[in-house]
This record gives sequence, structure tokens and C-alpha cells, in this order.
Amino acid sequence: MTRIAAQRAAPALRTALTAMAAAVLLAACAAPEFKQPQIETPAAFKEAQGEFQTRPVVQTAADGTRWKQGQTGMAERQARGEWWLAFNDPALNSLINDATQANANLAIAAARVKQARAIAGIAEADRTPQVGVNVGGQRNRASAVSLGMPNGAPVAASNVYQANLTASYEVDLFGRVAANVSASRSDALAVEATYRSVLLSLQADVAQTYFQLRATDAELATLEQTVRLREESVHVNQRRYDLGDIGEFDLSRARTELSTVRAEAIGLQRQRANSEHALAVLLGKPAASFTASVNPLQDSGFLPVIPAGMPSSLLERRPDIASAQRTMEASNARIGVAKSAMFPALTLNASGGGASDTFSDIFRWSSRSWLLGALMSMPIIDGGRNKAAVSRSEAQLEESVATYRHSVLLAFAEVEDNLAGLRILSGQTQQIDAAVVSARRSADLAQKLYDAGRSSYLDLLDAQRNLAAVERNAVQLRGNRAVTTVALIRALGGGWGEVEPQVAAN
Repeated sequence: MTRIAAQRAAPALRTALTAMAAAVLLAACAAPEFKQPQIETPAAFKEAQGEFQTRPVVQTAADGTRWKQGQTGMAERQARGEWWLAFNDPALNSLINDATQANANLAIAAARVKQARAIAGIAEADRTPQVGVNVGGQRNRASAVSLGMPNGAPVAASNVYQANLTASYEVDLFGRVAANVSASRSDALAVEATYRSVLLSLQADVAQTYFQLRATDAELATLEQTVRLREESVHVNQRRYDLGDIGEFDLSRARTELSTVRAEAIGLQRQRANSEHALAVLLGKPAASFTASVNPLQDSGFLPVIPAGMPSSLLERRPDIASAQRTMEASNARIGVAKSAMFPALTLNASGGGASDTFSDIFRWSSRSWLLGALMSMPIIDGGRNKAAVSRSEAQLEESVATYRHSVLLAFAEVEDNLAGLRILSGQTQQIDAAVVSARRSADLAQKLYDAGRSSYLDLLDAQRNLAAVERNAVQLRGNRAVTTVALIRALGGGWGEVEPQVAAN
């Protein structure tokens, strides 16, 4: 009875062992479960804990839509706010719109998105049977010897016409197709995130170049005002020299100062031309056909105050971090592709149709032909090729994880850099504004003392030079604050926590 029971139990045991072996094989070749790398995220940005932290903040984008507490991998798909609208500058709005339509680098990135999506579509096609049709004919004549006839025996030529419907399908036994589809999808998402990164960089580059151009215009306006003062000084000193009130020394110094300031203005015009040409390239226009109107940057009151939000939101909004995340997922899936190459691959084939010596008889029932087949293939000796491929894919995953971590660290550093930059520039601006008031008072007093003959012309020149230098410094700081503001927006991924309307910018 025991032997009979054992014999009856043997098929069930074999079935269980077979199922267990199949499960082990499947687990061995499947891609490992993707695990999000742990990134230490600070509770708050270091540079935002002082000045920015005390201000009332509403977490909104520039277009008024609210940012929500996001989840990694989801928020990067949300539409970004049109952050440049916060500057309330119609000219800037127009430039960014033109650049978005015509920039060459953005067009390249968009084309790469199409390519990546097409590659993902090719991988998806392996999930479905491949069906095709073959229609054709041939005429042939065999030799007499090959037909077992005497050499030289007459053999007639024959015609064969065929029409077949074919189908093939790879049974995804060990997850190769699924893993390849997953990797291709992640690649496509990574390229789409890269496109958004290029778009954000383009918008920020246009804004920064635009503000640099306006700051240069303001600096030129300051120099032109100084040139007019120097011209007036030369005119007055020439008249006083003709009357014998002063010596040639004062007249020569006045002429030297005039020529020096004119040379500085000419040099600044070169800088403006370069900025204008750079802006033309960003807009996708020839430099020779683009002219930016003169629009001096008068003050910093138009700049939005941009307090940084929670550091965790940075991991969601930055498109470069999203791209690194998708690259990790693709690398993880390709481990499964590499492992599946070490196990059997099963392909099913089928064909059916007709063959006849006359084309009109191809579709007759008597001319039918068909074929069903299954092909199992598996490497036996490959010299370690497949094992090396698995090691390579695992190393690629390690590389992508390290790249992701570096991207996150770099993102935090960029935000801290620009928060610090805005804080320091704000303090500099307050001090330089006070310096401008004092320098103007000093220059006014020096002019009166010189006119009254109570001080030398060198004292007057020193006061005027100091005023010109301080005014230029103030203009440069305004430009730096605008450029740094845009840089912070870029570092935050194109969004920020906007302050209440009653809180004015410094």
C-alpha cells in the first residue's frame, strides 16, 4: 500500500518540483525590485532660515496655481508656472515666447523626445505577435542528375507561385520583453525630463541675458551722464584758462578725464553688442538681423521675492533630477534583460497559404500548405559573455545611482548659492544706495568749493570720480540681483513660494 501511495504521489511531487524550479528560474532572471536611493534632505535651506523664513509665504507658482506636497516621480510631470510673468515685463514675456518657438537647442531636445518615444514603441511591439504576408513566384529547372536521371536527360522547367500568411511570437518566459519595455519607457521619460530641463535653462538664459543687457544699458546711461559732466568741465576749464584764472595743468586733467570716460563707454558698447548677439542666438535669429531696444534697468523694485519652499519639493520640481531618477529605473530594468539572456527563449512560428504551378490556383483548397513550429534556444557555452553583460548592467545601475545623488547634492548647492547671493546683494544694495547719496553730496560740495577757489581741481576730480564709481556699482548690483533672482528660480526647478502682495522687494 505504501508503494502504491508513493507511486500515486510521484506525479504530484514532480509537478510541485517543476513549478518550484520554474519559479526559481523566473526569480533569477527577473529585474531586481527598484529601490529609491536614500537622500538626506535637510529640514530647511540653510540660507532661507534667516531673512526668508520670517516672511509670510504662500506656496504658489507664478501663474497662481498652488504647489502641493508632492511625491517623488509624480510632480515632475506637472505643468510649470510661467515664472517670468512675475517680473511683469512684456518685453521679457515676448522674448521667452519667441525663444520657445525657435531655439535650435530646444528643437534638438524635442527631436530626441520623439526618438525615445519611437524606441519605446519598438520595444512595445515585441509584446504582440508579428504577422506578415509573402506573395511571390519563381521559375526553376533542376539538373537531370539531381533528379536521379541520366546525365543529359531532358528536364522541363517548372513554375511555383506562393502566397503565405506568417506569424511569430516570442513567449516571454523569463521577462526579457517586459524588462526591455520597462527600460525603454524609463528612457523615454528621462529624455522628456531632459527636454524640460533644456526648456527651463533656455527660459532662464533668455531672462538673464535680457537683464544683463538692461543693466549694461543703465551702466551706459551712467557713463553718458559722466561724459556730459566731463565735457562741461572741459568747456568751463577752457574758458577759465583763456581768462588766465587757471593753469594748463587743470585743463589737461579735465581733457584726460573726458577721454578716459569716453573710452570706458566705448568698451561697454562692445559688451552690450555681445549680450545682444547672445540673445539673438537664444531666440533662434541671426545676430545681424536682431536689435534689442535700449531699456536701462532703473531699480530693483520689480524683482519678485522668492523664498525657498521645503527642500523635499526640490526633488520633485527639478527636471534634471527627474531625468536622473528615470535613468536609474531604466538601468535597473536592464539588469533583468541581461539576466534573461542566460535562460531559454521560446519562439512560436506559424504560416499558412497556398502553392501552385499556376497563379490562379494558389487559393484552391488543394493547393493549401501550412506550418506550425516552436523554437527553444538557450546558450550553453558563451565564454562568460552573458555573465559579463549582467555585471555591466549592474555597474551601470551603480553609476546611475551615483549620478542621481550628485544631481541632488548639486541642486541643493545651487539653491543655497543663489539664496546666499540674493541675501548678500540685498545688503550690498542698501549700503551702496546710502553711498550714492553721500557721494552726490560730496561731489556737490567739491564743485562749490572749487568754484569759490577754496579747493583744487584734483579734489573736485576725486569727488566726481568717486560718485561715478559708486553710481556704476549701484547699477551693476541691480543687474546682479536680477540675474541671481532668475538663477534661483532655475535652481528651484521653475517654481517657488511666492510672498504675500504686501511684502515689497528690497
